[in-house]
Amino acid sequence: MSMSPPSPAVKRAKFIVGGIVGALLVGGIIIFAVRGFQASALAAATELHAKQYVTTVNPKPAGGGLPLTLPGTLQGINEATVYARSNGYILRWSKDIGSSVKKGELLAEITAPEIDQELSQAIAAQQQAASSEGLAKSTAERWRNLREKDAVTQQDLDERQSTYLQAQANLASAEANTHRLRNLQGFNKVVAPFDGVVTSRNIDVGDLVDAGNGGVGKALFRVAQIDPLRLYVFVPQVYSQQVKVGDAVTVTLPGRQGEEYQGTIARTARAIDTGTRTMQVEIRVPNPKEALIAGAYVQVNLPIKQDGEALLIPINVLLFRPDGPRVATVDPQGRVRLAPVKLGTDFGSSVAVLDGLKAEDRMVLNPADSLADGDIVTLR
Repeated sequence: MSMSPPSPAVKRAKFIVGGIVGALLVGGIIIFAVRGFQASALAAATELHAKQYVTTVNPKPAGGGLPLTLPGTLQGINEATVYARSNGYILRWSKDIGSSVKKGELLAEITAPEIDQELSQAIAAQQQAASSEGLAKSTAERWRNLREKDAVTQQDLDERQSTYLQAQANLASAEANTHRLRNLQGFNKVVAPFDGVVTSRNIDVGDLVDAGNGGVGKALFRVAQIDPLRLYVFVPQVYSQQVKVGDAVTVTLPGRQGEEYQGTIARTARAIDTGTRTMQVEIRVPNPKEALIAGAYVQVNLPIKQDGEALLIPINVLLFRPDGPRVATVDPQGRVRLAPVKLGTDFGSSVAVLDGLKAEDRMVLNPADSLADGDIVTLR
């Protein structure tokens, strides 16, 4: 019995079913491929995020040390505030701010009519005392001659001698008073106490001034000797043992970059101020060309000596743990080791390490607190 060929409808059905099956197979293959790619990407991302990237630096030899920078204010080696020595009015002034003066040079002149009148009166009193002394002297001599002839008694002679001695004392007193007033009159001339520069003038013609610097006394001038200059800095206690008389220092002005001036430590207080825990240090700065100005704010670099074997490390490599400071170092295999260190002088942005590190060690910058011994890191 022969079979009839399939009808066209059956053929279409088989074709459709085959197409559907093929499409499903292709879709499945695509889904499996996408899932495999996503799994690989996730694994790669997980591995990437699991790595710890770090930046490392090497310690530096301390050598001669780092400069300790401290603020200070320049002052003249000698500075004096000049006051009036007599009461009166300013007649004239001859030196203004910025003027160079020599010792004894006239700065201002004061007119004091009261002293002039007192001096005239004292001169007259001195002349009167001198006349009385001359009369008493001649009288005593005449009575001494009469006593030799036994014409007067000894008591009369003693009275004339006493009058003469009293006249001598009155004359000496009058001369001393005249000398005092002449000195006061000499104080009407205000003079420079030493060679220097006038840095302040607080008077004008006609001003009333009083003698002395107490009460209502008014400063007339301020004079400073500006070569050399001096300045004071206050060294923290931790560095005080490393500052020695004769050490060279560098002085810089914040507004004049690139300019440096050399100075020398002249003396130290050799004692710590209990209030501030600092030691006062005086520095002398030569100023032959007058490039530096008294009163200027400056910064002083003091060389702080270190042990030649000490190393300097940035402060941001330290890990502070309960058992002491640690530094995270990385070996060639990328393995972390937390090295205990012995710290020396703290310079602010860096610190000296006396033990626990080598110059070739690679230290982790800004280490995470979670970093532990044996962690594997990748160098950035």
